Amino acid sequence: MNSDDIFGTTNHISLAQECARAALIFFFGLALLRVSGRRAYAKWSALDVFVSVIAGSNFSRALTGGAPLWGTLAATALLMALHWSLSRLAAYAPLLSRLLEGRPIILGEDAHINRDLLLWHGVSEQDLRVALRQKGLEGIDDVRLFVLEPNGKFSAIRKG
Repeated sequence: MNSDDIFGTTNHISLAQECARAALIFFFGLALLRVSGRRAYAKWSALDVFVSVIAGSNFSRALTGGAPLWGTLAATALLMALHWSLSRLAAYAPLLSRLLEGRPIILGEDAHINRDLLLWHGVSEQDLRVALRQKGLEGIDDVRLFVLEPNGKFSAIRKG
C-alpha cells in the first residue's frame, strides 16, 4: 500500500481518501501553527490575514483533491516559514515592520477629528461613535487621541 492508495491522486479521491487527507491536513496545520510560535497570528495584521487566507485556500484544495496533496503541503509550509521569517525580521527592523504591517493613523487629537482622514480610511461617523463607546467614552470631547491601528482596530485615549 502506498500513499496514493491512502490519500488518492489529484481529482480522483474517494470518501475514505478525503477523510484521510482531512486528518493529515488537520495535524499538519496544527503542527505548523505550533512551530510558528504563539505570536504568529496574535496581532492579526494584514500579513497574518493574507497568509491565513492563502493557507486555508491551499488546505481546502488539497483536502478535496483539487490540488496535489504533497506539493500543497510543501507550498503551505514554505508560506508559513516566510511568514515566520518576515514576522521576526519586522520585530527587529522598524522600516520592514512599517512596510509589512503599516503604521498607526492618528484620526483625532484633543477632541478634534480629521474628517478627511476618516473618509480616506473608510471610517464612518457610526464607526467612530461605536469605537468610542466600546472604549467607554461618551463622545469626541472626551478624547485626547483617537488612532486607527495597523491591525484595523481603534485605540482611544481619554482626556486627563
